Amino acid sequence: MPNDANDVVIRTAGLSKSYRGVEALTGLDLEVKRNSIFGFLGPNGAGKTTTIKLLLGLARPTAGTATLFGLDSERDTLEVRRKIGYLAQDPRYYDYMTARETVRFTARFFFSGPGAALERHLAETLDLVGLGDKADRPIRGFSGGERQRLGIAQAQIAKPELLILDEPAASLDPMGRRDVLEVMARLRSHTTIFYSTHILEDVQRVSDTVAILNQGRLIARAPIGDLLSGSGHTTYTVELSGNVESARRRVAGLPWVLSLDETAVAADTTRWQVSVGDEQAADQTLARTILADESTQLRSFGRRRYQLEEVFMSLIEGGSRQ
Repeated sequence: MPNDANDVVIRTAGLSKSYRGVEALTGLDLEVKRNSIFGFLGPNGAGKTTTIKLLLGLARPTAGTATLFGLDSERDTLEVRRKIGYLAQDPRYYDYMTARETVRFTARFFFSGPGAALERHLAETLDLVGLGDKADRPIRGFSGGERQRLGIAQAQIAKPELLILDEPAASLDPMGRRDVLEVMARLRSHTTIFYSTHILEDVQRVSDTVAILNQGRLIARAPIGDLLSGSGHTTYTVELSGNVESARRRVAGLPWVLSLDETAVAADTTRWQVSVGDEQAADQTLARTILADESTQLRSFGRRRYQLEEVFMSLIEGGSRQ
């Protein structure tokens, strides 16, 4: 049990917040493991920023608790904040300052050691976020992505055990988003990252675990691989040509085949989505069963990997999975 407790950085239990009778967050139960990248996903207005405010001790819960490193976010606010780096959704800077001056200003709240050691740490942090070659340029010339990476450098400068990032790539172009996600991936070995977003593609690219929030309620929480596996059954995508009808009868007759959906993709090519209840049997015999007749040609064969958008829309429109 002690090891498990040390492995959990954030734990919420029944965390709720209402404003003037309106529920912004209801009964949130979460666990965030150490050195993970945890994507907190939901449409605008889902309750993501409210959750972050509660974790940071910037708002008081109406009900439930949030603990970070075993410390209560409400009672132990100052101790909790010493362990956290935070990036707001829209960071602001003095544009006449350089990146190095900006991060140095922040660092002086945390460091009192030799100046040379501080300067080395500044340089290492700016290199870590990909701004080492722009450290001495005024911020006014920075792109949106560079400003966000500078914000991450500020949040990381005190070597926090947890980074909380609120929509770190929301307003960026594809290149800026890519750069920010790469920085987050590099930081994995240094800290735990909890970040909110409404951008599905970003979550799929960089997260270990995902929680999906909608209208203040948690509707899914799982490792990203589990969410992308779909309904819980393994599905194979198969493209074939030739004697398709004969192959269909053989496959449909297998006891572990749950469903077979067919679409035509070209004049001579058909695509199947084959859902199975026995993954091991399918791996061993599904392709061989399709090819039992020499007049059937198998063009492609593999397990289907869902896009997060499919899963997200399915959950938002109805189902739930925790």
